Amino acid sequence: MALSNIALSSRALLKLGADTIASFEEGTAEAEVAANLYPSTRDALLSAHPWSFASAQSVLPKLAATPVADYSAAFQLPADFLRALSAGPSGRGRGIDYRIAERRLHANADQVVLSYIFRPDEFDFPPFFDQALITRLAAEFCIPLTESTSRSESLHKLADLEFRRAKMIDSQQDTPGRIEDFPLVEVRS
Repeated sequence: MALSNIALSSRALLKLGADTIASFEEGTAEAEVAANLYPSTRDALLSAHPWSFASAQSVLPKLAATPVADYSAAFQLPADFLRALSAGPSGRGRGIDYRIAERRLHANADQVVLSYIFRPDEFDFPPFFDQALITRLAAEFCIPLTESTSRSESLHKLADLEFRRAKMIDSQQDTPGRIEDFPLVEVRS
C-alpha cells in the first residue's frame, strides 16, 4: 500500500496517541512538528542503508573546472543524490578511487559511473520501509509533542528493531556479495 508523506506522518502521530494531520500547513502542533522533522528523518533513514528501492546508477557529467589537488577531474552529482555507494569507470559501478567535496565527485577518470542512494517518491517505498519510517518518525515526534523521555526511549528502541528488520528484508532481495581480487585466494589457486 503506497503512502504519502502526510499519511506516513499521520500514522506516526497515531502511534503516539496524537491527532492525525491532513496537511503540513494546517497550523496545529502536530503539523508543525511533522513538517519540520519528516524530511530530515526520511533522508537519514534512506541514507543509513543501501536500500534496493533507493539505489541507482548514473553516468556523471564531467565539469569544466578541475579540482585544486589530488584528482584530475570533477563530476556533477545527481540532483536526487543522498549518499555514494561506489564509483567506477565507464561500464562499471565500482573500482575507482574518488572523493566527494563541495557537492561534486572528484576522481582520476574521464568517465564515472556512480552507484548511489537517491530519494525516491514516498509512493515507491516498500511496506517494510514504511513501517521502519513510521516507527522512527513516532520516536522523533515524541518529545516535542509529549515531553515524555521514557516513552521516547522505548520508541527509539522499537525504531531500531524495525530498522534492523527492514534491512534484513531488503538485503534478502539481492545476490550476496562475494570476495573479489583477494590475494590469499589467488595464492592458493
